[in-house]
Amino acid sequence: MFYEPSKGHGLPHDPSKAIVAPRPIGWISTLNGAGEINLAPYSFFNAVSTRPFIVWFSSEGEKDSASFAQETGEFVANLVSRDLAEKMNRTSVDAPRGVNEFAYADLAMAPSRLVAPPRVAAAPAALECRVTEVFRPRALDGSPTSAVVVAGEVVGVHIDDTFLKNGLFDITKAGNVARLGYMDYASVNELFSMRRPRWGKE
Repeated sequence: MFYEPSKGHGLPHDPSKAIVAPRPIGWISTLNGAGEINLAPYSFFNAVSTRPFIVWFSSEGEKDSASFAQETGEFVANLVSRDLAEKMNRTSVDAPRGVNEFAYADLAMAPSRLVAPPRVAAAPAALECRVTEVFRPRALDGSPTSAVVVAGEVVGVHIDDTFLKNGLFDITKAGNVARLGYMDYASVNELFSMRRPRWGKE
């Protein structure tokens, strides 16, 4: 089949998120100026560069994570391991502004080193970030979309030593959780390696 997104797909459910998958989940913790804490998962999340180390998340609408990050200029991206998946899902609740999702999901907080928002204590890894840019992507006709993209430079990295093996982060032990399409998720349980080819040396 072929379809133009602007004209609809004719399927029971939108396949776009299933096609662009798996997507890593950024479990974003933020703090606003009044001291209110927010924790929410974003599957529109990824790394942009390594030097400097920059990550971004995209909020479909001006939700608390995006507005808190803009207000204070900081956020933490926590890694979701398989054993935290259910609690991560619980924090996706459409709670009223000001509700602390850490408490709602019975999650312990841990202090960050260089930014104010707390991190998920049980997360295998967490990235402390300072906001570098906030923007709204535009449609072809130039009109702004409802998405709010927040980019941040990683200024601090926490890794639970339990997940380090021979100096490498053990992705399969953590079972990194990713979002697929519809209501589906996946966790990393298999790893295979391939070396990047070098021209003239295949």
